[in-house]
Amino acid sequence: MLKKKILQRGLYAILFLCVTPLQGLPQENLPLLTLTPIISGLESPVEIVNSENYSGRLFIILQSGQVVILDNNSLLEIPFLDIRNRVQNSGRQGDERGLLGFAFHPQYASNRFFYVNYTNSRGDTVISRFTANESFKTAKENSEHKLLTIEQPFSNHNGGQIKFGPDNFLYIATGDGGAAGDPQNHAQNLQSLLGKILRIDVNGDDFPANQERNYSIPKTNPFIQVSTAMNEIWAYGLRNPWKFSFDQLTGALFIGDVGQRQWEEVNWQSPNSSGGENYGWRLMEGNHCFIPENNCPKNDKILPIIEYPHKRGEEFIGCSIIGGYQYRGASIPQLFGTYLYGDFCSGKIWGAHKVNGKWEANLLFDTDLSITSFGEDEAGTIYISDLATGSILQLVGPSVGGCVTFDGGPLANRKVNLKQEQENKQKTQTDAEGCFSFDHLAHGKKFEITIKGPRAP
Repeated sequence: MLKKKILQRGLYAILFLCVTPLQGLPQENLPLLTLTPIISGLESPVEIVNSENYSGRLFIILQSGQVVILDNNSLLEIPFLDIRNRVQNSGRQGDERGLLGFAFHPQYASNRFFYVNYTNSRGDTVISRFTANESFKTAKENSEHKLLTIEQPFSNHNGGQIKFGPDNFLYIATGDGGAAGDPQNHAQNLQSLLGKILRIDVNGDDFPANQERNYSIPKTNPFIQVSTAMNEIWAYGLRNPWKFSFDQLTGALFIGDVGQRQWEEVNWQSPNSSGGENYGWRLMEGNHCFIPENNCPKNDKILPIIEYPHKRGEEFIGCSIIGGYQYRGASIPQLFGTYLYGDFCSGKIWGAHKVNGKWEANLLFDTDLSITSFGEDEAGTIYISDLATGSILQLVGPSVGGCVTFDGGPLANRKVNLKQEQENKQKTQTDAEGCFSFDHLAHGKKFEITIKGPRAP
């Protein structure tokens, strides 16, 4: 926050300042944005989750097999979960195995259940349920109940995100099994769970005789009546959907799918969808044919709402998309409804919004971060994890303020108005120390602050 002492000698003190544009913000109606570090030094943070119980706590998933808690921006000493002895991860940057996903049961407050997605010692994907202790501060590590194990043919493209949808079913993102170009064609094969978004009901068990499948199939899953398809499949044709999210307001599904050769993409699913979408991989990469390179069938494919190339001329754009969230917070109103996403390789962060039926993206930041995840708290505030420094950063809007003195003392409890060009007036008052602040400043516009003080002599 900008702090400025204002020496006042009249009926009003007027402060004129100009907002300096942040590099990378091309649109006049976007606010100034800042990434503020909250904590650093974590070991490979790959996911940020809130408990949805208004506790204000953030749960940070570490790829090595731990879940740690940020409480009021401070790291609690004891990890919430530690299953490093069950998780396979070499610790080398680029290793896509490890503890990759984490989600609280919708009734977590009463049943204390939460779910994880991790790579086991054999290199396979495991979806498990754990139970928190009565204090909710730690997990019972001997409470693991395995729901689903998926054999992985290669070490990469594990996907990893898990989330409960608005329908209270658990959605699971699986990669195509790895190697280059999906050589075993998992993504288009409905008899494989790889290269998919799966949807299961964790509150039942349709397979009591099978210890590897401890869940039910929702009766509205799209392939439940198809004998040649795995009934768990909700959507398919994905390469490596590392991160996906549901919009807090509408329930729409955004999927960031990491590309192979040239294109990164964001896929979108309507909140009214009945599932079954084919997002194209390996026939397509983004909007472009992959196998075959020409004349690939597009008619029954759902094309991405956003794509970007790895290079544009000589400019490097990115090589590994990190899907984010549609912003629904209140602290940066000009950002409301903007879908935020980034790239692991380039550190770029974009915001996309719908204009005349089409999604348009704008570069917000060009950073040196190795972005692994976006997260949001209960209020919709956005956080970002950085692999390079082990940092968690918070996306914040602009603020401006000051402290006012008169005749050597603070000008306390006085009305303060801020008027910005073509914007609504904001009002506040100074506190006991004569200080005030305003948020929600629009990009690139001058503003005037008026403070009502003592009458002039």
